[in-house]
Amino acid sequence: MTLMSRAQLGFILLVAAASLLEVSEAKTIVVGGSEGWSFGFNYTDWALQNSPFYINDELVFKYDPPSKTNSGYSVYLLPNLWSYITCDFSKAKILASETQGKGGGFKVELNQWRPYYFASGNKDGYNCKNGLMKLFAVPLPRWNY
Repeated sequence: MTLMSRAQLGFILLVAAASLLEVSEAKTIVVGGSEGWSFGFNYTDWALQNSPFYINDELVFKYDPPSKTNSGYSVYLLPNLWSYITCDFSKAKILASETQGKGGGFKVELNQWRPYYFASGNKDGYNCKNGLMKLFAVPLPRWNY
């Protein structure tokens, strides 16, 4: 096989694989289900039970604003796995403040095939470290069978 025919074959395989991508509607998923985004809930277990997530799915973070019984929650996007493991918010990007989770919640579209690391950064990372308020998702492409 010549170099050109290998490239052509590779291109044909790429086009065939791309044509299998499904253009179906994305799902809207409430993080934590009926528990919402709350202190002490195990989001790792929840994610394992509710996966896989797909590209263009939307995660909804619902949480109550600060009160006498809750110190307030937020949603940060952490830059990498190490930041997620250690609850290091030094290079994190805030996505939703303490008040943006009320009502319909704060929505995040998983629009790329990459890992997403989310955590609540309140109380200097206490919610993340001790309250298990962290979640990661790696959305997959939708395939037509």
